[in-house]
Amino acid sequence: MMDNGSTGPRILIAGAGYAGLYTALRLQSTLRRGEASVTVVDPRPYMTYQPFLPEVAAGALEPRRLAAPLREVLDACHVLTASVTSIDTTRRSVRVDVSAGHTEELGYDLLALTVGSVTKTFAVPGLAEQAVGFTTLGEAVYLRNHVLSRLDQAASTLDPELRAALLTFVFVGGGYAGIEALGELEDMTRFAARRYYPSIDPSQMRWILVEAVDRIMPEVGTSLADYTAGILRERGIEVRMGTTVESMEGGQVVLSDGSSFGAGTVVWTTGVVANPMVADAELPHDQLGRALCAPNLQVRGVPGVCAAGDCAAVPDLTAGEEGATCPPAAQHAVRQGKLLGDNIRSMIRGQQPRDYAHRSAGAVATLGHHQGVAEVYGLRLKGWPAWALHRLYHVTQLPTASRKARVLADWMLDGVFPRQIAATGELHEPRQEFVTQARR
Repeated sequence: MMDNGSTGPRILIAGAGYAGLYTALRLQSTLRRGEASVTVVDPRPYMTYQPFLPEVAAGALEPRRLAAPLREVLDACHVLTASVTSIDTTRRSVRVDVSAGHTEELGYDLLALTVGSVTKTFAVPGLAEQAVGFTTLGEAVYLRNHVLSRLDQAASTLDPELRAALLTFVFVGGGYAGIEALGELEDMTRFAARRYYPSIDPSQMRWILVEAVDRIMPEVGTSLADYTAGILRERGIEVRMGTTVESMEGGQVVLSDGSSFGAGTVVWTTGVVANPMVADAELPHDQLGRALCAPNLQVRGVPGVCAAGDCAAVPDLTAGEEGATCPPAAQHAVRQGKLLGDNIRSMIRGQQPRDYAHRSAGAVATLGHHQGVAEVYGLRLKGWPAWALHRLYHVTQLPTASRKARVLADWMLDGVFPRQIAATGELHEPRQEFVTQARR
């Protein structure tokens, strides 16, 4: 167990996503009692298992199934719910915002930078006011309530123009995260309309996927990407490739192909970029803002600092080409986190850290409707087998046995009973009704 009173090295892990959590778990299980102190800092008290966010948005899983409480799984570490605001590599210290502007300074001997990534955005007029991202548990829950509330409002208005806008759903970005979110939400919404909204003809709903390049899902081969686009089109989804969003002010979406229409929902899934904290700390970084790392995960030219996950540019030793780096994917973040824990232990004990090398296993994606696509170690799957593989793989990777069991229970119930489709948007502003009444 790592004792905070230890006189050994102070290990600070900034960020508790995939890489940070698995770094801490490896240290927690392999360091000797009193050998070092391990502090984990993250603005959220839990780690989110992001591959299941589409199923939360679609109502197939309860949100808490995806949240692994840090204090539960890291019971031998010191967990701080705080945001790292600055890093001083010269003094080997970080400043953290603990609560409402109250900051504290933490010293370290070894820093593991695992702050992950943030949503990639562009200067599109109206983006901040109209769109919602899809990288956090809160966004998934919000999006579910938002989409269902559009059905409620559309069923309650006689204005055809307003109804058309409310029933128009736009997804910007054709990576697998955006495709999964689109597929699951379209499936849920059409089911809800058919079963519970007799005044809404499902054909009145308009689902649009906008992708800037000439193909979707770059994570898989061209044939599977084309298959996926075909499945989406068969379901009535408009797939617009080679197209960008020019504006979305006032809910009016304008595309580069000249089309313009009202949309009640815009979901922004154009990918991620490294947490800007890396560049702000003046660490050596690449054009994507990721910390430049040696193969052993140490940040180049900065003693005592290592990095892993989406915020780290780690050389891909299996790629066979000069300058290739590992892509921002969960499979790399998990494996880098485990190796980083081992390497930190080795450095503490005066041993040589190992290099990271992992050949990508591929990608799996669900499209709703018991449909999916998968490309794993060269094997390509479509339809139900790919959908089943997606679920099987990710439930095995979910942290803690209790969460695995609860996810399986949710799936079993979802297979027997219809999904619950109540929109509980007031959860996002729970005090609004009370405040209004109190101000009367």
